[in-house]
Amino acid sequence: MKTKGIVIAGTNSGSGKTTITMGIMAALQRKGKKIAPFKIGPDFIDPGHHERITKSPSRNLDGWMLSKPYNLNCFINADKDADFAIVEGVMGLYDGYDGTTEAGSTAQMSKWLGIPVVLIVNARSMARSVAAIVQGFENFDPEVTFAGVIFNNLGSQRHFDYLKEAVDQAIKMPVLGGIPRNNELSIPERHLGLVTRDDYSLSNKTIDLLADMIETHVDLNALIYNLKEIKINHTTMPKPAENNHVRIAVARDNAFCFYYPDNFDWLAHFGAELVFFSPISDKQLPDNIGGIYFGGGYPELFAKELSQNHHLLLDIKEKSNANMPIYGECGGFMYLCQTLQPHEDNKPYTMTGCFPFNTCMSKKLNALGYREINLIQDAVIGKKGMTLRGHEFHYSSVDTPVSENVCTHYQVTGRKNMAAYGDGFQIRNTLGSYIHLHFGSLPEAAQIFVNNCHNYMRSLDATQ
Repeated sequence: MKTKGIVIAGTNSGSGKTTITMGIMAALQRKGKKIAPFKIGPDFIDPGHHERITKSPSRNLDGWMLSKPYNLNCFINADKDADFAIVEGVMGLYDGYDGTTEAGSTAQMSKWLGIPVVLIVNARSMARSVAAIVQGFENFDPEVTFAGVIFNNLGSQRHFDYLKEAVDQAIKMPVLGGIPRNNELSIPERHLGLVTRDDYSLSNKTIDLLADMIETHVDLNALIYNLKEIKINHTTMPKPAENNHVRIAVARDNAFCFYYPDNFDWLAHFGAELVFFSPISDKQLPDNIGGIYFGGGYPELFAKELSQNHHLLLDIKEKSNANMPIYGECGGFMYLCQTLQPHEDNKPYTMTGCFPFNTCMSKKLNALGYREINLIQDAVIGKKGMTLRGHEFHYSSVDTPVSENVCTHYQVTGRKNMAAYGDGFQIRNTLGSYIHLHFGSLPEAAQIFVNNCHNYMRSLDATQ
């Protein structure tokens, strides 16, 4: 593999690493370079921006959800023909799952991959103290290597010169450039991260501005000149013991856009033919399907349109009643409930009604963080005793009235001081949960879902 790579990391969230990451991708793309984009952490939104710029799927790397071998395999197998692997970090460089270890941090991933870090510092209102910050980050973990530092939110050229002089005098880390303040290139937030690629469409003009920003204010040649080829042994994905071909419908539109590309890959690996459809605009489900997969997203922004698609809502409910395997997470789970009420609207909108629950949006964050689930009974995606990892974040809440027809299938744990709780509601073969699971944490889950969908189709054939 002749690819070279860098990790773009910030001193903290809000440092500007996403904007600068996109700018570096755009600038290298303009030079005719092929980019393999990655995002550290469980985020769905930044990868969408990466894909818009590079035209390549952006993969999630995660030191807590996924094992080291899995991360390395994902990284090396993503795009073997890429010139550069650009990895966007998460939060601050050393921030991760907890306050005592490097688990899940950008620093950990940088060391695993063996590629250097470009440190982004928000230098607004800063002077010589910036050298102490950069020096502290460099010395905190001697095993982390740095390719350089980029200052963000500069007030003037004089401001940049002052900061560069301070860093050059204190340490040997190269100063690669400084980005001036530019409100036109600031990206508004949506819920817990940036807006989706559909809410904040990166036009060609915006991408050009991002590339211009880097070409004007960052010494890109100095950055890429000293990068070394990545040295990770190539591996191949093991062949499944059985490969049951079956068509699985996947909801994918502006309302349902949160998916890990790896989840699609694992489903396909075990025999699924993924057929995408839009719950907003399609009037019926795709033909000849054995199951349905609803990812997360922003169904609350399209609650009216979703509720008005009466024929599709009925079609999904009928498939659920007929025991078709259906899996929905977060926004997909909300869509499988009876109603959804946006926080700015007193009117609840009718959804599919597969679950006898109602969901309501609020302005208050209801859940955020890594989650580990243990299956306490068999479900459409796993067997009792299996363990998977994922992430939860949502502003909605769901009422879960006692029902003899619906019970929890997950025991969920989070951080050390977090009490375990039940989740993973299943009725017939319809499973819904607030947790975004990564099948890479247990690929057998994808295989079990595909097998269940295949068996459902066989049962239909047997009755015809």
